[in-house]
Amino acid sequence: MSCGCSNISNDGKAIVDLVRSKGKEEMLLAVPHEIKCSCNNIFIMTKLVDKCPKCQMTYGVTPCSSKNKDNVKAADINY
Repeated sequence: MSCGCSNISNDGKAIVDLVRSKGKEEMLLAVPHEIKCSCNNIFIMTKLVDKCPKCQMTYGVTPCSSKNKDNVKAADINY
């Protein structure tokens, strides 16, 4: 994503904002991740920006770091 995503913080909102600013929020992950949400619901994250279907917590990850589940960060509910 030649946008300096390696310089971005671990802040979920900043990650989601960056991905959205590049128009990549609907891009599918090469490796879908099983996410345990803060509401304890488990869902499969399939896009760079995705939401928990139970509580609507938004999660994001940059394309260049999307293969590692540890890089997925929570932003906020309905962010």
